[in-house]
Amino acid sequence: MSVTAPTAAAPDARSQFLALLDRALADNTLSKLVLARHVGSDASLQRIIAKPVLIKGQPHLSLVYRHQTRDITRNLPLADVPALAAELLPAAFRNAHLFDADGEVQLTFSKKGKAMLQRHGAQAPREAAASTGHDREKKRHLELSRPFLRDLGVTDAQGALIPSMSRKWKQINKFIEVFEHALASAPLPVDRPLRVADFGSGKGYLTFAMHDYLRNSLGREAQVTGVELRPDMVELCNAAASRLQHPGLRFECGDVRTVVPDAIEVMIALHACDVATDYAIHTGIRCQAAIIMCSPCCHKQLRPQLRSPELLQPMLQYGLHQGQQAEMLTDSLRALYLEACGYETKVFEFISLEHTSKNKMVLAVKRERPLPNHELLARIAQLKAFYSITEHCLETLLRADGLLPAH
Repeated sequence: MSVTAPTAAAPDARSQFLALLDRALADNTLSKLVLARHVGSDASLQRIIAKPVLIKGQPHLSLVYRHQTRDITRNLPLADVPALAAELLPAAFRNAHLFDADGEVQLTFSKKGKAMLQRHGAQAPREAAASTGHDREKKRHLELSRPFLRDLGVTDAQGALIPSMSRKWKQINKFIEVFEHALASAPLPVDRPLRVADFGSGKGYLTFAMHDYLRNSLGREAQVTGVELRPDMVELCNAAASRLQHPGLRFECGDVRTVVPDAIEVMIALHACDVATDYAIHTGIRCQAAIIMCSPCCHKQLRPQLRSPELLQPMLQYGLHQGQQAEMLTDSLRALYLEACGYETKVFEFISLEHTSKNKMVLAVKRERPLPNHELLARIAQLKAFYSITEHCLETLLRADGLLPAH
């Protein structure tokens, strides 16, 4: 479903949003409330995610206060929720997302405090109110009935999941789940199409899923480009995009070094081998992407440079441990360089992907207010010196473009 035009900066947009929240609570149609773009005094607080729960038979909202290093949960009676929302918007948060039976309503405040209200398309069926306990069915962000899943061989002609594709189906949903959380906190405009680049798109499973989720589930305009080295895959995916009428979705032949976009909001690179991951992250930073999603593969550059401190040599004499150490150091430095460039970065296990055991995700979301990085750069230098690292590809690329200060 297409998005309606943004409400013209109405002065009562905040009041409308709070009224919709009141109605969703009263009608028991609220499925989730997200407050993002924190501007309050607690610099470690990122957002609040609230969902309905039953406590001793009484409806409450479970609020998860998500900080950089911890989560704090607070359960609030429904009657107290409107007052809290009114207190926090826009004093502490500049974005609010209300998910109800009709889809999503987004309230956005500009830097000057001007409010905008926008209704997105209908979401997948909301979890039933009775499932507010711990045994609710796992949420799926895409429906198996979506045509692209049948065309790509994930489902059969009747829309049923093909058993051999169950792992791919789980991967697609997990990927969209991670992206959904990143999107809720990213400083992105709501009145412009999202530009997405997926490097190493392969057969296009995740590229199609991203485009379908943005346009059909969220109702947002999107220009999604899949970049793949194999011409036959590019031809196959472009034919499918045309056949399925996915406007704004296209595929190009090349890689992260040959296809360099001018500007993107979302950069994806799953299983880019060795320094190709560094080139992809560099592209995301250079293009000022608000969201960078990487799943690194192979870690060859740092391993020959590693000079293990004497204390660690007995542990790292084993090849397996040395490889694990090189992997951890490589990705830790990548995450730290992203932090130094103004991103909030997380490194976590994603999911066991098809044909590989690599399941690490590096997720970076651009900060609304970047933190000073001088102390962080000094700690990076200490870490490199500890392991005798003289060169890291991502650092070299960033310094060459002036995205990091010179030595």
